[in-house]
This record gives sequence, structure tokens and C-alpha cells, in this order.
Amino acid sequence: MSHEENIHDGHTLPEVLEPIEASHGKAVKRGVVDRVYRGKNTVNGTEIIMPKKPLKTDNRYQQDKKRKQCRRRTTIEPILGHLKSYYRLSRNFLKGIAGDGINLLPAATAWNLRKWLIAFLALFLPGLVTARPSR
Repeated sequence: MSHEENIHDGHTLPEVLEPIEASHGKAVKRGVVDRVYRGKNTVNGTEIIMPKKPLKTDNRYQQDKKRKQCRRRTTIEPILGHLKSYYRLSRNFLKGIAGDGINLLPAATAWNLRKWLIAFLALFLPGLVTARPSR
């Protein structure tokens, strides 16, 4: 979601949840946020989960369960870093919400085309396409 002014993450959460609920047709039960979010524990009936250090009283199962809930968020962060570094998303020189979309669309298209090209080449040239540092 794009905003005209710089708003704290905690104030944008209700606006982000509305389209998700509209597209799925039901309320979101749990939402996982990063540590930057400092706000309420529930927003419009949605439980907000933030990564925390495990308690001393938690057993191994409870620690693993808490870690697994927040793991998906950590897989997205490196992708955002690569988009900012290699696909010129570190700064937007275009104005307004339309400028945000114009700036993001070519970067997302290039990222997806790169993924498809690697998958396509892996089918025909399995020895050539191996684990390389992503860019």
C-alpha cells in the first residue's frame, strides 16, 4: 500500500488488512509483523504477532513454534534488499502514488523474468544453472 506522506507502520495496518479481508471474504485471524511495528496486539479482531525472544519457561516445542511463525517474514527481507540494490528501488524520483507504481512495475517485472529464465534454463542446461549468488 502506498501513502502520500511518511506514516508509521503501526498506523497503516488497518488499511492493509481491509483489502485482504475483502479479497478472501473473511477476517484475518493472525498477522505477522516485524519488530519495527510497535502498536496494539489486536487490530480489528486480528491478532498481531511480533517476533520476540523466547521466554525462559518455554520448552523447545514452544520456541520452535514461535520461530516458525515469524520465519516467512525473514524470507521476504532479502528479496526487498536485492530489489533496492540491483533494481533501482532504493529511491523513487517520480512523484506521488502513480510514480510509485511506475517505479515498481519494471523492477518487479525484471525480477520475475529473471526467476523464470533461470527456471527455464535449469530444465535444458542443468549443469550450467547452479546455486549462484542472487542478484
